[in-house]
Amino acid sequence: MTFDFVNGEVLLINKPLEWTSFDVVKKIRNTISRRTGLRKIKVGHAGTLDPLATGLLIVCTGKFTKKINEFQDQDKEYIGTFIMGASTPSFDRETEVNGTFETKHLDAEMLQRATQQFVGEIDQVPPLYSAVMVNGVRAYHHARNKEEVTLKSRRIKINRFDLTRIELPEIDFVVNCSKGTYIRSLARDFGGVVQSGAYLKSLTRTRIGDFTLNQAMSLETFEKMLNIASEEV
Repeated sequence: MTFDFVNGEVLLINKPLEWTSFDVVKKIRNTISRRTGLRKIKVGHAGTLDPLATGLLIVCTGKFTKKINEFQDQDKEYIGTFIMGASTPSFDRETEVNGTFETKHLDAEMLQRATQQFVGEIDQVPPLYSAVMVNGVRAYHHARNKEEVTLKSRRIKINRFDLTRIELPEIDFVVNCSKGTYIRSLARDFGGVVQSGAYLKSLTRTRIGDFTLNQAMSLETFEKMLNIASEEV
């Protein structure tokens, strides 16, 4: 196996839990530099995953970094779990629970029916704990400094939102959506629609366009492949 990182490679990586997308890019860039001697290699990712999310991350090198916008614009698919009856400021497990709500009124039929309110084009407000720019500063900086800011809604499209397991307080789901969709915001909004809070317990990105998670490799596998390629040269 050979790699041409300068002319361009598209690497499908299974992002580990608690790694930022930039951590993955930095690791790959350093690994390439160490094994090939390339010191100024371009490396970038096509779509951020939160640190508490796992799954498919497209990483481009060299001239293929020009394809990043093309990949970012493609629809994504996610699977994950909501916790019903509670809320957090970040809409996921990054922050502590700040509210609890009744869940006795929830049943499978009601929950399944509520998902249909989100299918199609909708307006969604991003989480305050996000990388959205507000007055030149990332929103999460404002959030961590306890500063009050208002984020504007954005138009997104959800093609599919199905519940695959309902064992309250947990609900498993699959979502197919457009660029710019925040699944954490979907958790918040879904909880509101059924009159019970909700936050994101776990999230895995399973598809970007035609690329799927089962095509992806771990960072350890990438490093081993690069080691073998270096030895064969």
